[in-house]
Amino acid sequence: MAASRHILSIDQGTTSTRAILFNESGHPVQGAQRELTQIFPQPGWVEHDPEEIWRATLDVSREVLKTGHDIAALGLTNQRETTILWDRNTGIPIHNAIVWQDRRTAQACRDVAAAGHTDMIAAQTGLLPDAYFSASKIAWLLDHIDGARARAEAGELAFGTIDSFLLWRLTGGDIHATDATNASRTMLFDIHKQQWSTEMLDLWKIPHAVLPEVLNSAGDFGTTRIDTIGAALPIRGIAGDQHAATVGQACFAPGMVKSTFGTGCFVLMNTGDAPVTSRHRLLTTVAYRLAGQTTYALEGSVFVAGAAVQWLRDALQLIGSAPETETLARALGANNGVYMVPAFAGLGAPHWDPDARGAILGLTRDSGIAEIARASLEAVAYQTRDLLDAMSADLGTSPAVIKVDGGMVENDWLMQFLADILDISIERPQVTETTALGAAMLAGLGAGLYASLDDIAVQWHLDRDFKPEITAAERETLLSGWQDAVSRTLSGSA
Repeated sequence: MAASRHILSIDQGTTSTRAILFNESGHPVQGAQRELTQIFPQPGWVEHDPEEIWRATLDVSREVLKTGHDIAALGLTNQRETTILWDRNTGIPIHNAIVWQDRRTAQACRDVAAAGHTDMIAAQTGLLPDAYFSASKIAWLLDHIDGARARAEAGELAFGTIDSFLLWRLTGGDIHATDATNASRTMLFDIHKQQWSTEMLDLWKIPHAVLPEVLNSAGDFGTTRIDTIGAALPIRGIAGDQHAATVGQACFAPGMVKSTFGTGCFVLMNTGDAPVTSRHRLLTTVAYRLAGQTTYALEGSVFVAGAAVQWLRDALQLIGSAPETETLARALGANNGVYMVPAFAGLGAPHWDPDARGAILGLTRDSGIAEIARASLEAVAYQTRDLLDAMSADLGTSPAVIKVDGGMVENDWLMQFLADILDISIERPQVTETTALGAAMLAGLGAGLYASLDDIAVQWHLDRDFKPEITAAERETLLSGWQDAVSRTLSGSA
């Protein structure tokens, strides 16, 4: 490895856009971040302005590049499933990005399921018919934007998840591509054949002409134009955020599990070169694809984790900043029977109920901000427990350790509660921004800075582990209260 080479990682997430410069040992040396405006046109609808995303990407990248470090490659990671259609000639989007949390196409997905297509979708894509994924979002844009379908069929429009859109812009329109991880989240990609599915395209009435080329997660994605971020950098790695975090956590062996706590919560278990079909409504997905070899994962998705804390801060104005929740939670000896089910965008795995809505239950006259703040944190652990129970039922075994990352893992109280509820050891790495780190590692692999995944694995270092401290009886009491709360919010339409 070259002694002074660095890797620029662009992490375009749901609530912010970041650029982080990593050295060859995987340590961050410089970073910049911009928050992203959340647009809610109607209840259950969530959009982003693609131009705001683009401006923020330029701003944070240029800010980091001012440091003058020698940069070997650029890696890109992104919020998954979020959907953009843009004009191939001008590069201008025809509508705001429809965010992965958006539920406007829930009925269309129910119609597809009612027509008997669920098994075919699961068999080919590893997914369930849900508004979470890109396919129904693309179909909505083609059907609701004047002239979009005709233009798409004529080859005038391009589809992309955020990685594809930024790649197109960064390369001046030279490259329309994505990687296998992002493709696997569209509900249009056959994860076994590793190609776009004609059956899925026909089902959703989406022209093949709009689709990007699907590449390995590490490789040649072109070069940035100097008139974009101010430097011509080789783009050598792309992966969806949860897949990048899997790489950043060095979960390279079958059975290894990572859980990312950001806007949502996403648990991925590496299942090796064999895709595992879930019997408990989890997802089969591509963990990463390198040199044409696909590694698969079993995934559980929670739509709202850190977003609930953001809601307390921004909508209810109960707190001034996220770290206050830890202080409030610690101040209570117990949750006092208060539970939050943060189904603001329906419930994900294992319930998959798009019509469930959020609720706070168990309030009494003496309930206050501390109880609500604690309930928002506890909900993250309970939802993660639901995912782990489903994984264990699918595989017949439970992991002994879970590696955690994302913004919420700085909260020691939450990490201890997570260990207590899961009854599993929780390992927090020294570098918790593992999504950005994973994209950097993939780019380093693609650029030849790392010879193999073993070179990446040795960069992982433990910061702290959290071990269960409560009794089995205490755990069961807490879980019983959670299960009762969830049952009261389910719509019955799942």
